[in-house]
Amino acid sequence: MTRSVTVVIPARHGSSRFPGKPLVELLGKPMIQHVYEQAKACRVVKDVLVATDDERIHRAVERFGGQVVMMTEAYRTGTDRVAAVAATHPSDCYVDLQGDEIMLHPDLLTDLVEPFLASNATMGTLKRRIDSDQDLQNPGVVKVTTDREGYALYFSRAPIPLVRDDPKRAAVPGLHFIHLGLYVYTRETLRRMTALPTGTLEEAEKLEQLRALENGMRIRVWETAHRSVRIDSPEDVPGALEQLRCRATGLGITPP
Repeated sequence: MTRSVTVVIPARHGSSRFPGKPLVELLGKPMIQHVYEQAKACRVVKDVLVATDDERIHRAVERFGGQVVMMTEAYRTGTDRVAAVAATHPSDCYVDLQGDEIMLHPDLLTDLVEPFLASNATMGTLKRRIDSDQDLQNPGVVKVTTDREGYALYFSRAPIPLVRDDPKRAAVPGLHFIHLGLYVYTRETLRRMTALPTGTLEEAEKLEQLRALENGMRIRVWETAHRSVRIDSPEDVPGALEQLRCRATGLGITPP
């Protein structure tokens, strides 16, 4: 029996670092449309919807024909917003896809969903090899380290693991991994996560997945080679535009 997969894209207008970020125009489309369309193109996904607290984002999603729901309550994190959607939108499992993480290929999402459906995991996420010393040191880039079975040991904004005897603190292939901002959960895991108080580590690092680890919940991490574009601040926009133009050119599309 095929299990249904619903992708939820939490999108807030009031970002402290980049207000209005979901609506920033990239190649003639708002960022949220890029995220939505790539998720919709994934062959293992049934439904995609945007969960927002802002009427401007709501109207923008409706304009490009996307499915959108308004979230009137104040939620702690994206996970809590996804859980609220899950309460009224039945599905076998749910993907939390950040509204500022633009996949350059829909199979990035496939790399998460397919192994999750084939496993006994109740929560999963993705990692990708770090190929930049700058990314390793950047606190805006979250790192993850796993055990031998592929379960997360820790997520951090710090460069983990620290290679003690390397004074250059360089990225080591196969040792250092970026954590990508998307998760897949069962409905029960979402329910359990939202019932838990904010954790000490979660509050310190501002990483919601640490709430799960602090409470003994296991997070399976799979590796992907597919690239994505992450926009955290206005300074990230020029680089994101360049990557999107390169992708469009590679697909034979003439960027506007």
